[in-house]
Amino acid sequence: MAFPSARRVSTSQSALSPATTRRLMKEWQSILESNFNSSRSKTSERRDAALPRRTISASRPSSAQEDLLELRPWDADGEDLYEWYARIRGPNSGSYSGGEFDLSIQIPPSYPTKPPKMWFRTRIWHPNVHFKTGEICLDLLSSQWSPAWTLSSLCTAIIALLDSPEPSSPLNVDAANVLRAEDEVAYRSMCKMYTRLFASPVAQVEARKGER
Repeated sequence: MAFPSARRVSTSQSALSPATTRRLMKEWQSILESNFNSSRSKTSERRDAALPRRTISASRPSSAQEDLLELRPWDADGEDLYEWYARIRGPNSGSYSGGEFDLSIQIPPSYPTKPPKMWFRTRIWHPNVHFKTGEICLDLLSSQWSPAWTLSSLCTAIIALLDSPEPSSPLNVDAANVLRAEDEVAYRSMCKMYTRLFASPVAQVEARKGER
């Protein structure tokens, strides 16, 4: 389920500096090339499936890269780079398996000197994510940010955060308390329950109907 307050707000492209625009255009081009190469790789994998295993030596993306399902500007033509959209998938072996989560990304005029603002649009039960607003507590979004990071690598860090929570700096106190109690069964059960409620394919379809 998406947060009503997280709907896109139109913003002038002129708010971004020329340097920021160049950097974002470079990142967007890299994403497009990566998507193209990924598509070619999947086609090659299907073709190679019939070959003996020893003849196949294709490099595979990391699981975190595979779980970044989509990353693009809200403007599908890539002309307005101020706001971006991301969709990530809960890793198969983790507490959020089976869930797909939408995120919003807002670019500051001084990016990449300053980090983007990023929040979950899909509700998620996680110690470091505010359950109502989707705000994320992650050092990379504040004190540990470096211009070396990109939007793509930041999304990868969010995926890693899903199953590596930090209960000492919670935005969801209830989730953090369950984690501190070291009741792993209860914690994973709660994560999975809220994932089914808000992030399962069926829940996502219903949420999009509500946004129309």
